Amino acid sequence: MSFEEYDKAQKLGKRAFRAKSLRGEYPYLPVLDDILSAAEIKGEMNLGLVDVPLGRIVGTSNVGRTYSFASNFMPILEFKTEFGSKWSALCDAHLEEGIRDPIKVYEYMNYYYVIEGNKRVSVLKYFDAVSIPAYVIRKVPKKTDDPENIIYYEFMDFYKVTKVNFVWFSKVGGFPKLLELTYPESNEQWTEDELMDFTSFYYNFEEAFREEGGAKLSDVTAGDALVTYLDFYGYEEVKNQMIAEIRQGISSIWQEIEMNADESPLDINLNPPAERKSIPILSQLLNPSPNASKPLNVAFIYDHEPSGSSWLYAHELGRNHLKEVFGDRISTLKVTVTDTDEAAIEVMEDLIENDGTEVIFTTTSELIDASFKIAVKYPNVKVLNCSINTQHRYIRTYEARLYEAKFLSGMIAGSLTGTNKLGYMADYPIFGSVANINAFALGARFVNPNAKVYLRWTTLKNETKESIRDEFLTEHIDYVSDQDLIVPDEASRNFGLYKLNKDGPLNVSMPVYNWGVLYERIINIIIKGQWNSSETDTLGKAVNYWWGIPSGVIDIILSNNVPAGTKRLVDTIKNLMEEEQFYPFEGIIVDQEGNVRNEEDDRMSADDIMRMDWLLDNIDGEIPEPSEFKEKAQTIVELKGVKKESSEDDHEDTVTG
Repeated sequence: MSFEEYDKAQKLGKRAFRAKSLRGEYPYLPVLDDILSAAEIKGEMNLGLVDVPLGRIVGTSNVGRTYSFASNFMPILEFKTEFGSKWSALCDAHLEEGIRDPIKVYEYMNYYYVIEGNKRVSVLKYFDAVSIPAYVIRKVPKKTDDPENIIYYEFMDFYKVTKVNFVWFSKVGGFPKLLELTYPESNEQWTEDELMDFTSFYYNFEEAFREEGGAKLSDVTAGDALVTYLDFYGYEEVKNQMIAEIRQGISSIWQEIEMNADESPLDINLNPPAERKSIPILSQLLNPSPNASKPLNVAFIYDHEPSGSSWLYAHELGRNHLKEVFGDRISTLKVTVTDTDEAAIEVMEDLIENDGTEVIFTTTSELIDASFKIAVKYPNVKVLNCSINTQHRYIRTYEARLYEAKFLSGMIAGSLTGTNKLGYMADYPIFGSVANINAFALGARFVNPNAKVYLRWTTLKNETKESIRDEFLTEHIDYVSDQDLIVPDEASRNFGLYKLNKDGPLNVSMPVYNWGVLYERIINIIIKGQWNSSETDTLGKAVNYWWGIPSGVIDIILSNNVPAGTKRLVDTIKNLMEEEQFYPFEGIIVDQEGNVRNEEDDRMSADDIMRMDWLLDNIDGEIPEPSEFKEKAQTIVELKGVKKESSEDDHEDTVTG
């Protein structure tokens, strides 16, 4: 019997050996000594007896045994050798009573290299065993900025809490995200029950993922897919699922999982597509244009009452614009949800199932998860969320390029200042907002090389807008960029750009969101059959509409307090922006640390502008840690913040050099 098994294993080994050789690759087991010769090791950690996943045992610790095995750990020596006899004897022992003696391995970057027990590993891999007990010594690499190294350090933090060593990620952030999605309150090591539950679920998930075609996604690990799955369904809801149920769940969100393999998953649409003058006859037959008897049902979801928020009030004006433009061809309604994601989901389900809602706009980034879940459940409903840098194929996102108006505001402030000190009051360091700050500073420098911008955050703990204004007055800061819009329920002139006086602000200019223009263009895309058309270049992609001054979605209003010469200059630059002949983030740009972020003849990409997490060199201020903000603000910063909480290297006390 053992001869037959050895013969089969040897054939597998020789097949792998030939395949590697034909590709010009090393056909034997990788050797850790060779790998470490080019790596800097910080020290070693003795992990004791650990159940090691066989799938992550990839090589041997030294060259002594490597030539006995192909790269897949299958034997390549002939049966009539001492090696063949010992392998066969182990095979018989495994079939009779199982291999129980632990092996000894080094672990490096969450891969394992055998010190003692190569043949035991080979036999168990041949029989498709899942794991083997092993005494593990971890080789800890020095910390670097390499993404693989960062992922490994995240893994070590994760392992300390969970003792899980069979999950891996292709991207930074996976391990902390998985911990957050499973047992986020676990400040200490997982209990045995928690570990057992997760282990059972994970191996079911891994099998279901493979059966659904996960092996074909070369750049997506089962861990990557798992995080997407848990983020959508919730761990408590799925941890007891069987393979068939998991397969069904994976199938429902497959595009979202598949997107992890896409190098450029977000299609940033900077201008509205050219509108069709007429609707094709086939489209009219399949999707008749809305009319008074059968209007297009559109819902706007707010997370609190628009009258108490300048942001939501602007969106409400946009909804009213739709009613004026389309009349009785569309039906719009607003719904305010003030509770949880579950409440928002329940409201949207009711709108779809009972009111026939066909298009949903959720107007804050906090509603992104609820929007995503509704879009997956109701694929025929068009769901759009107001946020940027969000990669979901089942929904579309939209925002406005406010930084263009902020650049113009900075020009005005830089022209008018008598002290060369300008103030900027920001709320949250989230995607897009840092670009607004930097654009204001660039605009000020554009007309005044001596202008300096003093950045302060209004949502920090123990901070108020009043205290910031008092500080600005004391520091002789004369012009301030404050909140962009008026809050209907508040009687205040502290908005837009104003001159700061002891007796009150003197308003100078104000950026304007024309959400109605954006909503009108999106509704026309839907009505004219361009939603999934190649003309919009959006098919099969995660889409973000990020429109600005050229499309009329962003504008700026100047008061009579702006001198004629300054107004003329601003109008000239704005006209160039409209014609796409001028871009704020073009030419040499240097950050606070002296790093060149953009070269003289380059124009910064939309993706780089969205993701800015640094400040210009003429800005006094910093991007705070999420924990420095007030509790309500922390929720937003943790969701869409450009800066994650920093952590110190806490491995020093557990590593021996």
